[in-house]
Amino acid sequence: MNLCSFPKFPVFASRPRRLAGAALLALTVFLAGNAAASQTAQEHPPAVAASAEGNWGLSFQQEGQPPVANATADYLRQFQAHYIGDTKEKILYLTFDAGYENGNTPAILDALKKHHAPAAFFLVGNYLETSPDLVKRMVAEGHTVGNHTYHHPDMSKISTTDTFSKELQDLEALYQQVTGQPMKKFYRPPQGRYSEANLQMAKDLGYHTFFWSLAYVDWYENQQPSHEEAFQKLLGRIHPGAIVLLHSTSRTNAEILDELLTKWEEMGYQFGSLEDLI
Repeated sequence: MNLCSFPKFPVFASRPRRLAGAALLALTVFLAGNAAASQTAQEHPPAVAASAEGNWGLSFQQEGQPPVANATADYLRQFQAHYIGDTKEKILYLTFDAGYENGNTPAILDALKKHHAPAAFFLVGNYLETSPDLVKRMVAEGHTVGNHTYHHPDMSKISTTDTFSKELQDLEALYQQVTGQPMKKFYRPPQGRYSEANLQMAKDLGYHTFFWSLAYVDWYENQQPSHEEAFQKLLGRIHPGAIVLLHSTSRTNAEILDELLTKWEEMGYQFGSLEDLI
């Protein structure tokens, strides 16, 4: 994922101090937005205020506790959107984003089956076109398949309902063709980029939108984290009610998932379905 480049701000040495303060505030807000765009790529991204639109971001401030997100659960609820479950219950909600298949999903499904752990797989059109048998296996083993759009665009830049709905409905049609079943109306915005307008569009189409409260940088196929790095992030930052985002393209995830689920179980956690949150 590419981070946005920083703009150049003009400097006016003769301006009053209150204007300098305003410029500093504007720069701070802009930097916070860019930190959110990196999702959980930074060790300690800054906390930002609840926002009507932007790039989903999290700030982990205390080990074992829910992070501060850049939109509150109350704000999201009006759009049938979610990023966390009950923070008093030690239940985890496992989700996987899948843009393509590179051989790691079978091991992930094996680990989930061993632990009787339901998961949600958010798929794009390419995955359904190239890996229909794995999609059928997900369904047969009781997992939810959600909508990650057909082409994985920046949905926050889509302003018309027709264009927005086509991205979701084209994937729905392909899913039904592959599985013979209607697709569950669960939606995850590509790269976590959203606007208030398209949160409303998703709701109007009958969708629940799902962000996340725990993730780590696992999506670079050729720069995979070590097992130690993965455990450090995924054990240290786990918290009650977490919606966990992992990528099924991650070799590290495939290699550690059985052990990871075991460790979470030893910490007293159980695994729930996203359906329980709606």
